[in-house]
Amino acid sequence: MALRREFIELARQPDANIRALCRRYEVSPKTAYKWLNCFAALDAPAVALADRSRRPHIQPRRSAPELEARVIELRQAHPAWGGRKIARRLLDAHGLTVAPSTVTAILRRHGLIPPATSEAAKPWLRFEHAAPNALWQIDFKGYFSTPAGKCHTLTLLDDHSRFNLTITACARTDAATIQPLLADVFRRYGLPVRINADNGAPWGSPSLAERGLSRLSVWLIRQGIRVSHSAPYHPQTNGKLERFHRSLETEVLAGRRFADLDTAQCAFDRWRGVYNCERPHEALGLSTPAQRYQPSRIAYQETLPPIEYPATDQVLTVGWNGFVKFQGRPIRLSNALHRLPIGVRPDPEQDGCFDVYFCHQRFMRLDMKHAAENT
Repeated sequence: MALRREFIELARQPDANIRALCRRYEVSPKTAYKWLNCFAALDAPAVALADRSRRPHIQPRRSAPELEARVIELRQAHPAWGGRKIARRLLDAHGLTVAPSTVTAILRRHGLIPPATSEAAKPWLRFEHAAPNALWQIDFKGYFSTPAGKCHTLTLLDDHSRFNLTITACARTDAATIQPLLADVFRRYGLPVRINADNGAPWGSPSLAERGLSRLSVWLIRQGIRVSHSAPYHPQTNGKLERFHRSLETEVLAGRRFADLDTAQCAFDRWRGVYNCERPHEALGLSTPAQRYQPSRIAYQETLPPIEYPATDQVLTVGWNGFVKFQGRPIRLSNALHRLPIGVRPDPEQDGCFDVYFCHQRFMRLDMKHAAENT
């Protein structure tokens, strides 16, 4: 049910490639168009996407006039109250359950929230990339214990839309575990331009942040993805993912215990559907992440392409323990590059300086002139 809802949200985006979505979600075009027609014909998403019965179901979308009158009355009595306070007061005083976003919409519709007030309420201007899939943020949210062992929670978020691409309960954090999970994500959503992670395993090396390529990052780079790393001890670089972890902790993990990874994964899957498709996001103007996300047009490559470099590069093959020899000197790189070619590219503006590339990614700079002076 959650995947059906997610499929519909993505298929309704402008310029959506419905045939490509059908292949990624393993849905026949006939079924997909049936869902789209049902979704367009019915007001209630749950009814539109569920296995249909013959029983009619109607749910009005406009708030009742009586509810709007109560919201306006409370706002006029308390002009400083916002949507959350008014929604809570309606619940406490009248037993009415109303979403704060609905209250805010009613206030705006009746001109009770001027644009200047909305601007003043913004604590800061959030930076975000201009389009989906320009940057994904990835990390583990620590771990918690279950009777069956530790659960390491892998999370992946699109920077532009805050769309969660996966929440996965993992028994381990090594590359052998994570790579197949990421491959499944890439098959469904395509490839991003860049992925940002921290410097720890399996993403990189905390001791060699510039050149510490891991086996997982080497695989990502060969897919054409740029891999970047947060500055050490600066988790705010992945700030949107850290904020996502706070919501996950509050709404799913707090005060709960899980018997094993499967029960934790069930809880993650349920909440992921709510987070992506139902939960209004304040940073998105109360839109949901699924309303702003579109799958990438860059397809995942099951077979890695050959590694090629410009003719101006000196191509070297990395040997045992991550060493290469350049101009007669051994240079330590990364074990993950063993038997793979790298490109050493001269800097046209600085004599004796070279940039070292693996595929498209520059990961090291050599200053052979100063190195010669120091020997």
